[in-house]
Amino acid sequence: MAVDAVLASSFDMRNYLVDQFNLVLRRPGMYGDVELAAWMAIDHLLFLEQRPEVWGDQKHAWGEVGLWPPTGVKGAISRLLASDHDGSVASVYAEFAWRQGWLKPDRVLDAETYASMRSVISPWAQHDRVWADVLAAFGPPSVLFGGTNPLYGKTLGYVTKDIAEPMISFHLWNGTEPGSDSSWPPDRETPLLLAVRCGDGPFADRFTFTPEGQRRRPEIA
Repeated sequence: MAVDAVLASSFDMRNYLVDQFNLVLRRPGMYGDVELAAWMAIDHLLFLEQRPEVWGDQKHAWGEVGLWPPTGVKGAISRLLASDHDGSVASVYAEFAWRQGWLKPDRVLDAETYASMRSVISPWAQHDRVWADVLAAFGPPSVLFGGTNPLYGKTLGYVTKDIAEPMISFHLWNGTEPGSDSSWPPDRETPLLLAVRCGDGPFADRFTFTPEGQRRRPEIA
């Protein structure tokens, strides 16, 4: 027997999908393949908003800057950063979500704070840093991609009100050393900063690596 259900309004449906997408971005490890979960949320939201062409345009734009290889965003990131890619992948999709009006940040930087931050991150990242250093220098992030457990990697994203300005993302890694006798937990108590990402040019050029991040860059055959 068919159920005579009363459907939610399109407004309520959109709000629900936006909330779900924000959960995916903040807790990517809970959704299995974070990239697949992001695709589904984007597809549904753009269908509901009657803008399906936007996703195709975005993939083309990403392809032009080296961010859309056959292995997707994760494939592009894995060529630049050590493991723990879920938070990094989520931060890329969050930047797209911010420009679509879907992201719900916990903090939005004012224009002066954002400009000051961009002006100092490159020299600041020339030294090895850890999670606490990022928070001490720049305050709480707009979005934390990943959990608060320091034994896991995560990405901290900072946005300003002007959606044309790119997100500033701090990529933090924690894990075991190559050749370690144990696979878990890591020897250190806090994640290490590998790189800061910001900009709209070629994807690889958006990264400023710390010395630690440079040492841990994957070897590409």
